[in-house]
Amino acid sequence: MLEPRWTMLILCEMWSGSTRFSEIQRGVPGMSPSLLSRRLKEMEVKGLVTRTTDSDGHIDYRTTPTADELEPLVHALGAWAHRHIDPDLQLECLDDHLLMWNIRRKIVVSELPRRKVVVQFILKIDGKPDCNYWLIVRTDGATDLCMVNPKFDVDLYVSADLRAITSVWMGHSSFAQEFAREQIVLIGDKALARSLPRWLQRSSFAASRPGATASPPSVRLAGE
Repeated sequence: MLEPRWTMLILCEMWSGSTRFSEIQRGVPGMSPSLLSRRLKEMEVKGLVTRTTDSDGHIDYRTTPTADELEPLVHALGAWAHRHIDPDLQLECLDDHLLMWNIRRKIVVSELPRRKVVVQFILKIDGKPDCNYWLIVRTDGATDLCMVNPKFDVDLYVSADLRAITSVWMGHSSFAQEFAREQIVLIGDKALARSLPRWLQRSSFAASRPGATASPPSVRLAGE
């Protein structure tokens, strides 16, 4: 039931809250749409997912109780790996798109101002052009991630080395350490910058590694 390639990654994405085909695809970016469609059909036959259509014709995929029994087991395996696998190995294969998708779905909206907030991430990758992403948190709390400039006024710019911000996300280093090394630089709204460690929630595995450093309650803005 679980052996076919991608099955576990699809389940992990669905456990994180994705129900629409496009959402699942964004969380498993290396998978072609045709293969994802085929795998979801196979998982439905095996009793791992259900497929429903709402009144507007939108299709939702949801995990079944059978699949949900696996979630704590998979999380425990991930926590074990996070504790025991060398951080340099974990940071060997970086994926800016997957990182930003993960960041987008774990934003703590209650820690942000009650207005539309736009944060531009400028990710620096050795030997490649900068990658730009726009995180938009709307007044109703909905969070969008854009790879094309939405032409909104930007409240905060986060300029970061991809390895550094991935390391923070995974809990191998802290915001304070990467700010001090100037591997992550913040420019813009001071209150938004100082509260970043509170509204940008890290991976659920970040606390799994012994000695993981907690982020400080405030940070220094570039130029201060």
